Amino acid sequence: MSSDIALGIDLGTSYSCVAVASGGPPQVIPNEWGERTHASVVSFLEDGHVLVGNDAKKNIITNAENTVYSAKRLIGRFYFSDEVKKAQAVMPYGIVEGPNNAVRIKVREKVMAVPEISALVLKEMKAVAETHLGHPVTKAVVTCPAYFNDNQRQATKDAGRIAGLEVLRIINEPTAAALAYGFGKDISQKICVYDLGGGTFDVSILEIGKDVFEVLSTAGDTYLGGDDFDDRIMAWLAEDFLKKHGLDLRQNKYCLQMLKEAGERAKIEVGRDGVAEIMVPGICQSPEGQVIDLTQRLGADQFNKMVMDLVQRTFKVCDEALQSARLTAADVDAVILVGGPTRLPIVRNSVRHYFQKEPLTDVDPDEVVALGAAIQGAALLNRSAAEYGQASYLLDVTPLTLRVGTVGGFSERIIDKNTPIPIEKSKTFTTSRDGQDRVKIRVYQGEDSKVEGCELLGEFEFTGFRVSYRGEVQIQVTFEIDSNGIVNVSATDLETGQRTSSTISLSSGLSEQDLKKAVDDNAGMELSSRQPPGVVGR
Repeated sequence: MSSDIALGIDLGTSYSCVAVASGGPPQVIPNEWGERTHASVVSFLEDGHVLVGNDAKKNIITNAENTVYSAKRLIGRFYFSDEVKKAQAVMPYGIVEGPNNAVRIKVREKVMAVPEISALVLKEMKAVAETHLGHPVTKAVVTCPAYFNDNQRQATKDAGRIAGLEVLRIINEPTAAALAYGFGKDISQKICVYDLGGGTFDVSILEIGKDVFEVLSTAGDTYLGGDDFDDRIMAWLAEDFLKKHGLDLRQNKYCLQMLKEAGERAKIEVGRDGVAEIMVPGICQSPEGQVIDLTQRLGADQFNKMVMDLVQRTFKVCDEALQSARLTAADVDAVILVGGPTRLPIVRNSVRHYFQKEPLTDVDPDEVVALGAAIQGAALLNRSAAEYGQASYLLDVTPLTLRVGTVGGFSERIIDKNTPIPIEKSKTFTTSRDGQDRVKIRVYQGEDSKVEGCELLGEFEFTGFRVSYRGEVQIQVTFEIDSNGIVNVSATDLETGQRTSSTISLSSGLSEQDLKKAVDDNAGMELSSRQPPGVVGR
């Protein structure tokens, strides 16, 4: 039974969602308590249990050093990257260096690779689906941001494998959102996907024809999202409470947790009802032992003033994306909203004003990416193409140029960015000195002709060819980008036709041996998320 179903999983920075399309429109799968989105948070408890999802999120403040969130910001990155340094400055859990400049997460004396953390979130999505469907499911299509490079895509795929899933395809989140809206039906359109999540904002401009979903440009701010809106409300509540009672709620982590939850609830209420009545009974005690409640009222105008600069920041990113696609806002045929915070009237009105058109809102912004992934999953399992709007011919493009390092710190382009994938290109290299028995090739992704402006994917060393005079041995190196956007490199000795063996070093990825170990460890790890909401693990 499981073989003819593939899940669509939106593995988000803050929240994840799982959907399925089997014989009918795609559906989001809720857990036993009706929750349709699940926090991408993993909390490691003292007794060895692991909490995943919305319950784990409650431990971000109360069990901070053992609760991992926003792992997606670290996946597939090198330890020396700026993004990792930024995360180290703000994350309470341990971020340490692993082999080959990889990032490892250290919690309760256990050191784990980032894909192992993401795997626990994927495993939870798999469990939610299996409980609902009543049978095992092993196949999935998983989404990632359009700007993810090869290492990040490979690491996302590894996370699926560790979770016990066969990942049929990694697809770009904006492409999935466009699929959910039924784009790609014989009309050529330019669409903008405005994706404001919990922790990140990105915008992608896509040109969609009959079967090619071409990402023309993508731009983003990895530290801008719904959490920042919550923080503004929290700061306002805390300052007001300090004025009234002389007590700073931010000094106590349990008060802070209640304040954080109140801020998030208030944002949702003010967006939905135009006003939020905030009430947190018994938030703290005065020095004399008197129990104090927090009560406050937040109106839409006040909230809008509080967050307007955050909303404006998203349009700087839109400007950048349109500029690099050489388009204006008027050239865009449709705007799709993705991410929970896009429900806020201030966001919707500002988007309408900026693009001068009504954004598309018929599909739930929290669920649109998972639904699109489920459609692609069904198409890959050869459901009738007509049923899912030709989705079986979906082609994505590679977001970054693939390059090879040459002398003097420069690089040569092999496959240009925005090339439809899958794609294969070959290039012939020769030996540069007599008696040479190995050739080293460094592979980069990026738009700079100088290697320091690009991301190093790996260093390949080829051996096993005939040793001869300089320039006499020709080695044909084939670079292939598969339909997941993942790069593979192989080489052949042109004279003998023999494939030479290659070894890759300096990849932040997991070796086959590490992967097998992670798969085994993960299988034995017990998740404690199957409990009703509201039960907090300390």
